[in-house]
Amino acid sequence: MAETSLVAVILDAARAYDRLIIGGVAQYVGDRTAANGGVATWSLYVEEDPIQKLPNLARWHGQGVIANFDDRRVAATLRGSGLPVVGVGSGYGWYVASSGIPYIYTDNVAIGRAGAEHLLACGLPTLAFYGYPRGRTTGWSDERKAAFVATVERAGRPCHVFTGRQRDVRRWEDLQEELQAWLARLPKPVGLMACNDLRARHVLEACQALDLKVPADVAVIGVDNDQLICELTRPPLSSIDQAARRIGYEAAALLDRMMAVGSRRKRGAATPTSVIVPPLGVVVRASTDTFASQDEAVVEMLRTLRASPGRKPPVADMAERLGISRASLEQRFRTVVGRSIHDEYVRLRLQHLRTLIVDTDLPLKAIAARAGFPSLQYMTTFLRRQCGVTPARLRSMERTRAR
Repeated sequence: MAETSLVAVILDAARAYDRLIIGGVAQYVGDRTAANGGVATWSLYVEEDPIQKLPNLARWHGQGVIANFDDRRVAATLRGSGLPVVGVGSGYGWYVASSGIPYIYTDNVAIGRAGAEHLLACGLPTLAFYGYPRGRTTGWSDERKAAFVATVERAGRPCHVFTGRQRDVRRWEDLQEELQAWLARLPKPVGLMACNDLRARHVLEACQALDLKVPADVAVIGVDNDQLICELTRPPLSSIDQAARRIGYEAAALLDRMMAVGSRRKRGAATPTSVIVPPLGVVVRASTDTFASQDEAVVEMLRTLRASPGRKPPVADMAERLGISRASLEQRFRTVVGRSIHDEYVRLRLQHLRTLIVDTDLPLKAIAARAGFPSLQYMTTFLRRQCGVTPARLRSMERTRAR
């Protein structure tokens, strides 16, 4: 019988992103245990106390570590530990690429672009981004902001950016005062992306204090798909699933391969230095359920796309019914939404497909039929091309999340 490997998972369980990564690691361990006839091959050291989350490596007899490098002490200790280590996180903090430690992190550019595309599809005339002040561990917010702004500018829309001076809620009144002052000055209606769900919750509370209606005055989208926040806010918060569970799953799989090598010295040569995981897409809730465009032809096209995301849009028929040419409808749609009808169809189809795979118990073959694919193979090719993952793998990594 193979020995059980002791693995330390050094993450901050108080943060939604880290909790989801831990969930992905746990899913991998569960899959390995099931494949091994129910006999566990890993034992996890997970400490919720941030002071105790790093074990005393001089006395700890573990075989590997998965860690977030946002903590300077953790990063410095692990770089010199000699243990197989896989880093996870946002791409910032105290990770050093030259250490040879592989690092798996989120695609912040794709996240910023996805947020802008979703809000542009609501036909909103003005967009805005709310992030964090610049710091050693918040460069991910800057990356998302830059991608968001670039996408909005390419669509020819005005874009407003705000970070404020407050990094956390310890000075809640000051944070809300400056946020409310900024929101009050924004032209309405406006589509607003917050860099994460926590920041988005701050926006929703500021809107309530200002008597701004969400989504009619301010449509809000966050990042993380933290269900504790997204489902309990009023209205429920739309959010981008940045595939944090997949990051944890992939980190565990990589660490498993590293430990199997049996030689710590081979770590750097045998593994990649970084892996960027793309987001899974937008999980739509009431906070962005709006059509703000004054162009009725575009609004009608958007309604049709959203009503039947698995059906190829009848663009020619729609144009004829509206009494305009197809070229005119295509151009007006691109002007309002910032991309073609086909591109919006693909985005919504992917969003719908992800929901069917993760949030239903339907067999994958039945999902392919319901989502408008001629076969399961065709659906698998589509999902792999868009997200880099198969339907079965997506369901395996995401289904254990509370729904």
